[in-house]
Amino acid sequence: MLSKKTVEALNKQLNNEIYSAYLYLSMSARSTFIGLKGFANWFMVQYREETVHAMKIYDYINNQGGLVKLMAIAQPPTEFGTPLDMFEKTLEHEKFITNCINDLVNLAIEENDHATNIFLQWYITEQIEEEANDNEIIFKLKLVGKEGNGLFMIDKELAARVFMPPPTSQGSEA
Repeated sequence: MLSKKTVEALNKQLNNEIYSAYLYLSMSARSTFIGLKGFANWFMVQYREETVHAMKIYDYINNQGGLVKLMAIAQPPTEFGTPLDMFEKTLEHEKFITNCINDLVNLAIEENDHATNIFLQWYITEQIEEEANDNEIIFKLKLVGKEGNGLFMIDKELAARVFMPPPTSQGSEA
């Protein structure tokens, strides 16, 4: 059974994950608007992944007898600079999420809540991957500069990304 403090913290993280989805949906819309459909696809896949992340927490709270409390979702920005700026903001946001997950793990340890600690390990691994992917794209964007054929090559590469629900999501893909 989850402590009140843990339920509150998980509900806050549920909101963070939903905001993440909202942020990436906004970035996808902006990318479409500026004609970078590959970038739009990448951010749309990211949006879908974040909804899965949110639903994993939603299901966990429910399965552990806690009460899910949905909160207001802040409006994400709608204006972004260059594609490099978007990915730098993405990395900054993912670092924030990593810190939030780390705080949740610390709380689980403090509360002697082994089940929640084990549950959160998936998120730890996921955040390592998220930050590595963002860093790789940032490196490529810096390498090619703001315009030209290199940007279009990266756009084409990002267009190939496909959403793959994690096998551990147990029905939370929708």
